[in-house]
Amino acid sequence: MAEWIECKISDIGTVIGGATPSTKKPVNYENGTIAWITPKDLSTFTGRYIQRGERNITEIGLKSCSTQLLPKDTVLFSSRAPIGYVAIAANDVCTNQGFKSVVPNENTDPLFLYYLLKYNKDKIEGMGSGTTFKEVSGNTMKNIVVSVPTDKKVQERISSMLGSIDDKIEENERINNNLLEQALTLYSEQFAELDKNGCIGDYCSVKSGFAFKSSWWTSSGVKVIKIASINQDNLNLLECSYVDEDKIDKAKDFRVTAGDLLIAMTGATIGKFAMVPYSSETLLVNQRVGKFFLGDNPIEKLPFIYCTLKQPDVYNEVVNRGQGSAQPNISASDIMSIPCVIPPNEMLGAFNKTAQPLFDLIISNQLENQRLSALRDALLPKLMSGELDVSDIDL
Repeated sequence: MAEWIECKISDIGTVIGGATPSTKKPVNYENGTIAWITPKDLSTFTGRYIQRGERNITEIGLKSCSTQLLPKDTVLFSSRAPIGYVAIAANDVCTNQGFKSVVPNENTDPLFLYYLLKYNKDKIEGMGSGTTFKEVSGNTMKNIVVSVPTDKKVQERISSMLGSIDDKIEENERINNNLLEQALTLYSEQFAELDKNGCIGDYCSVKSGFAFKSSWWTSSGVKVIKIASINQDNLNLLECSYVDEDKIDKAKDFRVTAGDLLIAMTGATIGKFAMVPYSSETLLVNQRVGKFFLGDNPIEKLPFIYCTLKQPDVYNEVVNRGQGSAQPNISASDIMSIPCVIPPNEMLGAFNKTAQPLFDLIISNQLENQRLSALRDALLPKLMSGELDVSDIDL
């Protein structure tokens, strides 16, 4: 039986905060080569190992503030707005002030530390303070008590078991990205030279989801997809809300199946869209999540509209039309009126038929990833609490 001890985070690694160079001085950023990570970079990041974010800083920028160059295998933990994004530095990086990163000591496996912080996310978040927004201070982070195996080999066995699942998830995502690139290349080859002669509404209709009453929400039952479920190109069915089965008929027009396409219509994630993977569950769509109505077998019409929305000018138009108020918001009619290419029916049908197998495989892989994620999340508390003893497992 492995021995576990309770200790502070500062006992297993060095906690380091980040900072932001002055944004008013171009010399801090122009032609910078040092990876600089913000919580926003992790908001759409689905892997474990991050190389860089949207921006780099320069050596001058690094020296102008208190941010530090963090070595490879540092575990990044967002400590405010929001709390709980976790990633491992794949190379030297630095962060803004929204992080309390942990550099593991020699007796701590970096991947184990990553899963340890994910497991303790709610506990750490609960230690945050503040009125405008909650933040976990450096001292608080250092003094949070966690349980760890004393034997590093046991840590490595735990991280290997969880890591093998995430390896497969990330491999599926790489395959899906490649498949999508193939579809986009095919789209560009056939339609790039055509003029915008129509709009999205000429291809399909879009409607905002069903307005479920707040009193209908339950802790289990039929899944309802909310905006929080939509990550770009991925639908997270583990982040759904629930209603009782008697609500299915009320929301029957917003029941979705494999190949349906959904889009976020309000808030910070406005414009993000994702296809529905294969699933045996009944899935409904909440208001402010737009559903593209693609017919009884949506996978047949999915390729064209998906690739259309991936065109930068079309996507930017979706986002821009939603601006102009404190809360970004776009209507279904706004989306339907966005200009796009509408090819002749023969060309359109041929494209969808050629690209459909690519999208079939994408949503099949997405289903497998949902199942793998559920397995990983079920194992995580059992492994990180020592409930499952791995000391005798030879990996």
